[in-house]
Amino acid sequence: MTRGTALAVAAMLTVQASIAASVGLIGEIGAEGAAWLRLSWAGLLLLLLIRPRLRDFGARNLRAAALLGVATAGATVLFMAAVGRLPLGTASAIEFLGPLGVAVAQNRRNLMWPVLAGAGVLLLTTPWQGHADPLGVVFALGAGVCWGAYIVLTQRVGDQIDGIKGLAVSMPVAALVATLTVSPSVLAELTGGQLLRGFLLGGLLLIAYGMEMLALRRLTTASFGTLMALEPAFALLIGVVGLHQIPDPLGAVGVALVVVAGIGATRRGARTDREAPAAALV
Repeated sequence: MTRGTALAVAAMLTVQASIAASVGLIGEIGAEGAAWLRLSWAGLLLLLLIRPRLRDFGARNLRAAALLGVATAGATVLFMAAVGRLPLGTASAIEFLGPLGVAVAQNRRNLMWPVLAGAGVLLLTTPWQGHADPLGVVFALGAGVCWGAYIVLTQRVGDQIDGIKGLAVSMPVAALVATLTVSPSVLAELTGGQLLRGFLLGGLLLIAYGMEMLALRRLTTASFGTLMALEPAFALLIGVVGLHQIPDPLGAVGVALVVVAGIGATRRGARTDREAPAAALV
């Protein structure tokens, strides 16, 4: 396993664990409130730790980092909303269509894998039975679109800006965007316990996004996007163990198909010396 792959896998596990830990918070302050709290703490921690100087970035890099923040907010808020209506494994598998779309866009030679992933999502959602919450599916699909944009933009920002300084701009922007989705009454009624849990979840989110940025310095966006196929499997396992969300046989087969599609599409993952930024090669 390469260093980039190890970072990506560690990031996936961290993300799914933090989302599972957020389920109780969603029940208390809503999906938008939980997403905003995580992003706000992550953004504040980065500002305190990195203390970015905007004049060091340049207008082009600032725009890319700001766009990354918008994509991050969209993916986080929409996915949290989906998790509030769907099992974690189902929401994660539907969201994975975004990263898979990135991989397919960069490698159109074999369309079998996206077809297989699509079949897996159909088994997960069983639209012919009407069991899956339609709005939850829409939220998960929206999160997938934002996640695809997040992958492309994270690599661009990671290549252009040293270390994780780009995150010190994108995460506060994400928190500001997420604020627009939260009811003022939620902000006014936050308790000390909720703020503390938000702080811990924000720290986990910060660690995960930092690892993803470092991973994307070593992997192509196509390979990273398809490697994310493991995330629905991790989400399913965490949902079973931590949330007692037991999938039915069709759902389990659906997750398996999505995972197989991602693994099958991931063949050559490392970026060449010519593609990767110098910082990633040391």
